[in-house]
Formats: sequence, C-alpha cells, structure tokens
Amino acid sequence: MGQFFDEIPESLITWILKQQMFWVSTAPLKSDGHVNVSPKGLEGSFHVVDSRRVWYEDLTGSGNETIAHLRENGRITILFNAFEGLPRIARLFGKGTVYEYGTPEYEELLPPSVRKPGSRAVIMVEVYKVGTSCGYAVPYYDFKGHRSKLVDMSIPMQNLDRDAELALDPSTSSEPPRPKKGLKSYWAENNATSLDGLPALLYAQTSTR
Repeated sequence: MGQFFDEIPESLITWILKQQMFWVSTAPLKSDGHVNVSPKGLEGSFHVVDSRRVWYEDLTGSGNETIAHLRENGRITILFNAFEGLPRIARLFGKGTVYEYGTPEYEELLPPSVRKPGSRAVIMVEVYKVGTSCGYAVPYYDFKGHRSKLVDMSIPMQNLDRDAELALDPSTSSEPPRPKKGLKSYWAENNATSLDGLPALLYAQTSTR
C-alpha cells in the first residue's frame, strides 16, 4: 500500500543514503516537449540536508535536459528503488534549483577538494511531497561497483582547462581560455541547450574558476 508524507521520514533517509543509484525526472512546459529520465550514480553524489531539502552533484553528460527543464519550471521527481532486501520504491517530489560550476553557491557546497571530476552543477531540491510504494515487480540486482569511465575522461579535460587558465596573461586577454578538448568547450558545445532548445548551462563554460 502506497503512503505519502509532507517530508522525508527519518527511516527513509537512512535507506536512501544506502542506495547506489537513483533516477531524476523532469519535463518542459510545452505539451510536445521531451520528458526526461536520467539515471544517477557515483558514491557520495547524493546529499540530504534535512527532511525537506536534498541535493546532488550533477556530472557532465552528453546532454543537459534536467538543468534546462529546472531553469524553465523547477519541477523534478527523484526516484529510488530497492534492488536487494525488502521491496521498496520512494519518490521525492520537489522544486529544483540549479547552481552551476563557478557560482558562489556551487563553490560553497563543492569546493575543489571534494568535487568529483566532471562536476558541472549542484541540483538543490526543496521536497514538498514524498511517496513510497511496494515495488513488488522490481527485480533483484547485485551491485558490482561504480563505473570509472566518466571520471577517467573528465580528469584530462579539466587539466587542459586548468593549464590554459594558469597560462593566461590578463593584460593581453579578457576572455577566459577554452581549449578545444577541454571540459568547458565540451559544455559549450553539448550542454548549452536542451533537445527542445531551452537554455541549460549559462555560466560554467565561461567561468574562470
């Protein structure tokens, strides 16, 4: 039997923080726009502030639907489900805010010493409703480990950006450097808009941080 709550129960917070992955769903306002569902992983990327507020570290991807949709309307649902033990599904319904790489809010939550390679934003979610259900049809799966491909790809791209910024002479150029194979160039080319043309990353690709 499904249950609904106005905030995240303490027992559910404990369970959520043990999960190895979650999904986020967003959509644009236009009726024929692309509804998006994205799987998320990597240990330590999801954080619970309190019973009504959570956030996760958004990593670089081939697209940027979630950020674009949140900029337009803020609607987001985060889903967790059990792959072992008792069946359980949990949905966090909320209003999301984007803090891009290079913004003060991002830098406060994710200083360089703790952020993951490829990190591009913080997605902060104000939770207004929580739903749990059984998940009786969800299969069992054994967790083998987190993939390292994104991290491995991002490190050399970030290093190119860093080296270019260190070599910049402010007296001769006011434009932030952007190596063609750097992460910021990738953001500019692939993460600036959604499939429906909505703006996504606005500042990260030009940040000098």
